[in-house]
Amino acid sequence: MGLVWTDQAKYQSWLDVEIAACEANCKLGRIPKSAMNEIRQKASFDENRILEIEAEVRHDVIAFLTNVNENVGDAGRFIHVGMTSSDVLDTGLALQLKTSLQLLQNELKELSEAIKRLATTHKNTVMIGRSHAIHGEPITFGFKLAGWLAETNRNSERLKRLESDISVGQVSGAMGTYANTDPEVERLTCEILGLSPDTASTQVISRDRHADYVQTLALIAASLDRFATEIRNLQRTDVLEVEESFHKGQKGSSAMPHKRNPIRSERVSGLSRVLRGYVIAALENVALWHERDISHSSNERMMLPDCSITLHFMLREMTQIIQGLGVYPDNMKRNMNIYGGVVFSQRVLLALVESGLTREDAYKLVQRNAHSAWNQESGNFRANLEADSEVSKHLQASELEECFNTDIHQKNLAVIWERLGL
Repeated sequence: MGLVWTDQAKYQSWLDVEIAACEANCKLGRIPKSAMNEIRQKASFDENRILEIEAEVRHDVIAFLTNVNENVGDAGRFIHVGMTSSDVLDTGLALQLKTSLQLLQNELKELSEAIKRLATTHKNTVMIGRSHAIHGEPITFGFKLAGWLAETNRNSERLKRLESDISVGQVSGAMGTYANTDPEVERLTCEILGLSPDTASTQVISRDRHADYVQTLALIAASLDRFATEIRNLQRTDVLEVEESFHKGQKGSSAMPHKRNPIRSERVSGLSRVLRGYVIAALENVALWHERDISHSSNERMMLPDCSITLHFMLREMTQIIQGLGVYPDNMKRNMNIYGGVVFSQRVLLALVESGLTREDAYKLVQRNAHSAWNQESGNFRANLEADSEVSKHLQASELEECFNTDIHQKNLAVIWERLGL
């Protein structure tokens, strides 16, 4: 990904645009074939020479064109005819963004496959589900991962849609009115480059497209943050249901030799904040003055490469985290059954209601037994229920035992597995 955003790649994208525009003009009979051959053979640039010229002219595109024409010679007079700087800048940028999105889609595919494999392995690995960070009811680890997989798949669809929206070019000249060029030149240029002509550009391609790019990348980063935050919580010493891989020779603390920290997940969480921070700048860029200013240009030179490279790294990092994730079913079972299985309270509640109790009376009865077990060192919800004469009056021992069976929490998950192809 880093190679997409080097100065070399940027200037190459500009050159690709200029040559494509010349090819379009040649097809329309506006550039002699002999001159076009000269341009194809000799059009090139030198980064250092461009910077040397730019130091004098204080204009990057002019410096680039001057250097290209130094190499092309007389046929260079056909280059950039009827075009303005933003035709080159924005169309070249579209090529870079398109390539970036293709690389990001590849990484998302790898992440999706990694999550899918882990979810398939742990479809039936029972654990506790939590709301408000408090034990709720049993789920499976595969079910948790199914949510991650669905979100990752949605992000893949977002990138596909975004690639279509961002892959637009313009060769419409100053103000975007085609006054000194022909719309057919734009159509042919974009066709050569694998882009679509912008519907109605001004002197620039409107920045709502680029804001969409940054917001979408930030949204994907937010998804990765969600996964990373969950891993960090599940790796806490008092939980330890999953754990990042810890390599031989790795050390977790300069002072505490026992430490095994979720540093890669923390890294993903931290970087996601950077991407979300760029969203404000991207949105501010939408409101340019009149048909064009360049207030967007300076921050885009930082923001677009940084967002693309950072998310690419984050996706690869998260894929490797998932691939090496340690999963501890015994700890999941232990945590779920803390305080004698209070997490099965709803099943007991419903069983009592089915036996004839009102919901209000059943709720009080179950809550009383649950709360007497909650946070007690030897608290045992099930034992409390078995010793409660009011409960035994309505539920037989076998009926109570069935309330603590986790099968019911898995019986309808097949619909989710089918939706996701698990």
